Amino acid sequence: MKEGPDLARIAALIGEPARANILTALMAGRALTVTELATEAGVTVQTASGHLARLEEGGLVVPRRSGRHKYFALRGAEVARVLEALLGLAAARGHLRSRPGPRDPSLRAARVCYDHMAGEAGIRLYDSLLARGFLGPAPEGLALTEAGAAFVTGFGIDLATLRAGRRRVLCRDCLDWSERRSHLAGALGRALLDHMLGQDWLHRVEGSRALRFTSAGRRAFDAAFPPVDHWFPEGTNPQAA
Repeated sequence: MKEGPDLARIAALIGEPARANILTALMAGRALTVTELATEAGVTVQTASGHLARLEEGGLVVPRRSGRHKYFALRGAEVARVLEALLGLAAARGHLRSRPGPRDPSLRAARVCYDHMAGEAGIRLYDSLLARGFLGPAPEGLALTEAGAAFVTGFGIDLATLRAGRRRVLCRDCLDWSERRSHLAGALGRALLDHMLGQDWLHRVEGSRALRFTSAGRRAFDAAFPPVDHWFPEGTNPQAA
């Protein structure tokens, strides 16, 4: 008799095309209605409701109510991490979906990965923090250094509150599916994105996971997170430092 976690069940839930589209849509970190998710999945509302019921039963999504409206969201960061890892694996193996139009370049440039920044801008942020010694290795994978704590506090992040939140790791790396390199996740990754959104450095693109910088925001971002080659000699790999 086989024992242990039922990988096949989770894989079957994620692997059905319409459910995969629903889960990918929820990677933007927002709760969406059944109608919105039906549009994303390319199915009827009734069919989407059936898929959502299975995803809820499998512990991958959670319903939320606001007045008379019912929304669905991913059931936490753990589910988002698994989905982003699968997106990275699919991209690395050449299993890509063709989706022409202006959304593709914007998603590669900067996008939301559940609740933190991904894409070229996310890689830039991560590499810049790493190159300046603000992030360093730790037994659990990644840690904020003393210099990093000073930078984050000066940036306007309430670090004490983040560290008090024991339900979530402070910082960790997350494989970026479009760049196939790491970007910053965890409580710190979320706080940095929230701060930049609050400072009007960038905006969410309606109906997409993409993020768009304002002109002032782009300049502020470039100043706060300078390119890695500003800190490392040519040919040096900052992620190996």
